[in-house]
Amino acid sequence: MRDPAEGLSLKMRKGNGLSSNLQQTARPVRVHVSEAVGDVEALLLRPNNARWLLVLAHGAGAGMHHTFMESLARELAGVGVGTFRYQFPYMQQRRGRPDAPALLTATVQAAVKAASKSASDLILLAGGKSLGGRMTSLAFADGPSTLQAGTAPVRGLVFFGFPLHPPGRPGTQRADHLTAVQTPMLFLQGTRDTFADLTLLRPVCAKLAPHATLHVVDAADHSFHVLKRSGMTDAEVIAELARTVASWAHTLRVSSLALEDLLAHRFAVSGSLFTLNQTGAVACALTPASQTIG
Repeated sequence: MRDPAEGLSLKMRKGNGLSSNLQQTARPVRVHVSEAVGDVEALLLRPNNARWLLVLAHGAGAGMHHTFMESLARELAGVGVGTFRYQFPYMQQRRGRPDAPALLTATVQAAVKAASKSASDLILLAGGKSLGGRMTSLAFADGPSTLQAGTAPVRGLVFFGFPLHPPGRPGTQRADHLTAVQTPMLFLQGTRDTFADLTLLRPVCAKLAPHATLHVVDAADHSFHVLKRSGMTDAEVIAELARTVASWAHTLRVSSLALEDLLAHRFAVSGSLFTLNQTGAVACALTPASQTIG
């Protein structure tokens, strides 16, 4: 595993919105989980044009240095989304088995707070790959107030391959807690993902309206790997994921700004004074395969 103390230099590719000669370096950060657990490592990658910061958790089998995580962070930086990647304790300590859900969600909470302090001027998003995304959603279902104490509010959750069920064992029990999540959610899912039967996930997202958006990537599996006959490359798929996140995040920002503008005004109706309440939610959208939300 690469030593994060050395930083991570990422050269932006042409066509991603940044100069091809620009070097972006991920800055090492420590995240304090608890006195008993101690700290875990994190990497803050903030492009010069950043508008959002995604607190990004890794999947069950690979940590924040995995090729997918690094490529995703690079592509997100190219569309103005900074990332705050971090390790779960079991990955930090190089243990094979994931921690208990309570410790995983506590780590999510600690990472969100640390990210908010590291880039307090950016709009916060949170989520992750597979297990990391699911644990983030569980943390928010337990109560967003625990995540927002001393932090800026998290405007949206992003799931890169939500693990709806184990392969070959279709079911929706893993999504039961999502009804308690009041934060807008973006599901990025491949049509060949054996961890999420789309015939089950689509109704789940519809039920979660107006908080859920589903973006389907044609021919992608749980790792967002695509077959050659699909006509796309894995790199193109990761770039699509990044563009979709940025486009969706922009709708959250526009919605938030519009609501804040409305909340700044009071309306007199029939002699009574009413104040609009901010929900922070956006409409549910089921997007066709490989189509970027605009």
